[in-house]
Amino acid sequence: MKHLCKLWIVANLLSFPAIYGQEIYNLQRCLEIGLERNYDIRIIRNDQQITDNNRSIGNAGYLPTLNLTTGYAGSLYDREQKTSTGERINSTGVQDRSVSADLGLEWTIFDGLKIQTNYKRLRELQQIGALNTRLVIEDFISQLSAEYYNFVQQKIRLKNLQAAVSLSRERLRIVEERYNIGSMSRLDLQQAKVDFNADSSKLIKQFEVLQTSRIHLNEMMALDDVNKRLIIRDSVIIPNALLDLEILRDKTLTTNAGLLLSQKNQTLSSLDYQVIKSRNYPYLRLNAGYGYGLNKYGVGTYKQQENIGLTYGLTLGFTIFDGMNRRREQQNAKLQIQNRQLEYERLELGLKSDLSNIWIAYRNNLELLNLERQNLSTAKENYEIAIERYKLGDLSGIELREAQNSLLEAEERLLLAEYNTKICEISLMQISGQAKEYVGTEYFFDKPQP
Repeated sequence: MKHLCKLWIVANLLSFPAIYGQEIYNLQRCLEIGLERNYDIRIIRNDQQITDNNRSIGNAGYLPTLNLTTGYAGSLYDREQKTSTGERINSTGVQDRSVSADLGLEWTIFDGLKIQTNYKRLRELQQIGALNTRLVIEDFISQLSAEYYNFVQQKIRLKNLQAAVSLSRERLRIVEERYNIGSMSRLDLQQAKVDFNADSSKLIKQFEVLQTSRIHLNEMMALDDVNKRLIIRDSVIIPNALLDLEILRDKTLTTNAGLLLSQKNQTLSSLDYQVIKSRNYPYLRLNAGYGYGLNKYGVGTYKQQENIGLTYGLTLGFTIFDGMNRRREQQNAKLQIQNRQLEYERLELGLKSDLSNIWIAYRNNLELLNLERQNLSTAKENYEIAIERYKLGDLSGIELREAQNSLLEAEERLLLAEYNTKICEISLMQISGQAKEYVGTEYFFDKPQP
């Protein structure tokens, strides 16, 4: 028993480190740190920056391409020539050399509006990148909020178990005193020791659960020291009981990131169809260049020749037949548009279903919360009566233990109802696109450029 007491004291001391000079965290502060440091958030922000960079008129094809090429070539050979009179002229070791430099311009003037469609497509991809970032951030906010309140829950549970150990210790003290004067049996003493050891064991295990939650919270915030001790400001879980179903439903259908992303995918499929349709039209391309060429001849009438000047031209083309691939691709693109619409409707129906299920759980947990508060008040009163009767000798140890267990169970049920209600609240805020409310600022939600 002394060994368990020592373990209980160590757990008790370690669970309450000195707060002097340490930062006190609340949910908003944890979220701010996590949104700044979490690796998944940093990766998705870089991915979004890539889509931002890709949205340019050059990438869409509006701008021409300008290429500079230079070259040098030479040849060494023997030549035999025969004139019209039959004379033969032999040359050996003939060396020809040429040097060239060209500046070439290529510009697609018209390609069936494909360039304009590509630019619209890049803009949609940029907005999809922003929505993907928002989706990851909202998911992270929900997960970290849930873990934060899990940590608060484990702290409260630890406090409840500490109180249970304190009650068991007081009972053991009373039994020991009465045993020493012969008013209680050894069986009562042994049972009191067993109950005290059992409560001490639960307390030590709870300390491990609390530390595991703390380490997970530190990992989600990407702190360098995952074992850093956190001083949490919240000591109770207070759910928001004022959520409105109609407001949540309206916001879910208008601001849910997944639904908005599905809408963007529909738009993207329509633009892909437009790109394929652009091949039904002719294309017009401008080619221009400015070059310099130098040729040196080993034999012949001229020893060297220089060319410098401008070249230009227009190319008009039209694909008359391509194996009926355009028709096939257009048909497939139309089917993709239909699929995106069906996916949107499926997602919308799924969100409505999820919202209804979470709302039912939320309302039920609110009712349970009120009920468990009443139960806890009754359990406390019952225990106070039981301990007084026990001190007077009117109640057995087993009956006192039952009252103590009832008190602990009432505290556990209330804590679980508070936590479950809070988790339902977080889920409702996430599904309705309001997870940012836990941060208190819209700084972390980058809006796509128009």
